[in-house]
Amino acid sequence: MRKVILILFSFAVWLLLTWTTNVQNVIVGGVVSLIVGLIFGNLFIESPAKVFQFGRWFWFILYIPVFTWEMAKANFDVAYRVLHPKMPITPGIVKVKTKLKSEMGKVFLANSITLTPGTFTIDLKDDILYIHWINVRYKDIDEATKDIVGRFEKYLIKIFD
Repeated sequence: MRKVILILFSFAVWLLLTWTTNVQNVIVGGVVSLIVGLIFGNLFIESPAKVFQFGRWFWFILYIPVFTWEMAKANFDVAYRVLHPKMPITPGIVKVKTKLKSEMGKVFLANSITLTPGTFTIDLKDDILYIHWINVRYKDIDEATKDIVGRFEKYLIKIFD
């Protein structure tokens, strides 16, 4: 079941990214999706039944604009720092905690943080993430967690856990 879900999901993503129904394109997408699904199907989907739960998809759809907004704010913040004559940065590595239990959720959180300009996930161990932050505002783990992780985690818990 895991492999079938990954094959179908990969094929759907292929069709959305290529945005064509050309026969050659559909065949290549099908073959690539089949190969990916057969090789990696057991690695990515922990609980196949969760994929079909409407509530998870609802929260994922809500997560997309939240993530887009946070990414846009971070882009402007980094652009400001680059263009400012004194380049006001205080880079450093901070430690943050997550409440997420699933490995997929933790990886999704780490990637969301990394895709937000100004932050980069360096390491993920159990429920601790080490983040390189362009402008360290808080050295306290709770405050840093609230600022960096808090904006994403409340949605990701509902999607992945």
